[in-house]
Amino acid sequence: MLRIALASFSGTAIEFYDFFVYGTAAALVLGPLFFPSFSPVAGTLAAFATYAVGFVARPLGSLLFGHVGDRLGRRPVLITSLLMTGLATVLVGLLPTYAQIGIAAPLLLVALRFLQGLGLGGEWGGAVLLATEHAPARRRGLWASFPQTGPSVGFLLANGVMLVLSATLTDAQFRSWGWRIPFWAAGVLVAVGLLLRTSMEETPAFRELTAQQKTSRVPLVEVFRDHWRLVLLTAGGLSVGYAVFYMTTTWSLHHGTHDLGVSRTTMLACIMAAVAVKGVCTPLVAMLGDRYGRKPLCLVGTVVVLLWSFPLVALLQTGEPMLMIPGFVVAMLGFITMFAVLGAYLPELYEPRVRCTGASTAYNLGGVLGGALTPIIATELSRGSGTPWGVAAYLAAIACVSLLCFLALPETRPVLAPDHPDPVPVAA
Repeated sequence: MLRIALASFSGTAIEFYDFFVYGTAAALVLGPLFFPSFSPVAGTLAAFATYAVGFVARPLGSLLFGHVGDRLGRRPVLITSLLMTGLATVLVGLLPTYAQIGIAAPLLLVALRFLQGLGLGGEWGGAVLLATEHAPARRRGLWASFPQTGPSVGFLLANGVMLVLSATLTDAQFRSWGWRIPFWAAGVLVAVGLLLRTSMEETPAFRELTAQQKTSRVPLVEVFRDHWRLVLLTAGGLSVGYAVFYMTTTWSLHHGTHDLGVSRTTMLACIMAAVAVKGVCTPLVAMLGDRYGRKPLCLVGTVVVLLWSFPLVALLQTGEPMLMIPGFVVAMLGFITMFAVLGAYLPELYEPRVRCTGASTAYNLGGVLGGALTPIIATELSRGSGTPWGVAAYLAAIACVSLLCFLALPETRPVLAPDHPDPVPVAA
């Protein structure tokens, strides 16, 4: 299980590194480089719009790779999605700017961002199912938290590289070529991920389905015919997690550096501190999910975000690191209280024959609902002087919707007798 968990963790870390490094670059430099004819605010909005393209592509990737995962197995998804996202990220780092090739630059940027999102849309489902379908029932939440820890590590890698570059290069050097280095580094990370994943075996659940000839012929049709309500409820529930995460890590980075005058290095350090706490707490919260259930933790996390929406914005507005850090930390703890258990919760909600398509689609559709437009909407709501309370109200409204969705979902934690042998869950 440890080898399997590390393989699933490494892939999500690498692919989310690719995804997050773009978000950080969009907040810091992509607007002037690829949309120079726009005003500073409009250029940032345009860069965030290309950022949103990746979220729109993620559900499409989940449908494409979900079909592959439910028809041909989880393993092909793990390898193909990693290659697609990694190559697209490296190419962004090689892309000429608007000053060099004109309108082709932003068009190519959008296309590569779309490919990033497409690959990431398949990654999460494959990685999580690799862990959950091998794990013993009693510890399924714990082992499924390994791929859920990957995004934290990917974020810290992406922003850590940006932080080092910001601290060691002049602003002119960073804007000229320094921002490209994190994108080039993706090539090395992908090579490492492929070495770990090519040796993985197919999951027991899929082998059992294949042996019994019960694989779905058209999993997408089955999901939307038989599970459409479940897809909408799970996506709606997840939307608040995406909203608070990208509000904290992407919009606040832009707002702090451009509107509040906080240095780029300081903002990156504050956000990274909060994400580091989130990463450390992920397996701990997942163990609570194994003990007390998935749904209760999702409800607690949503309520935390709801109650913290206004304090989060107020603490950010001070521009003081010692106040911003606790604001970000509590927001990330609310987020991870939900998302630490999702690696087990979503697969348990869907039957094995359509599990890859159903769980991946819900996870990534939630990203569209909560993450794609959040930086854009928050940037618009924070225009002008004064504390942007509209941003806090927006986050609180999403939390209310997610709370209703989680209340409508069932609990899935396996209830086993004390002497239960913890069989590998083939069909559970």
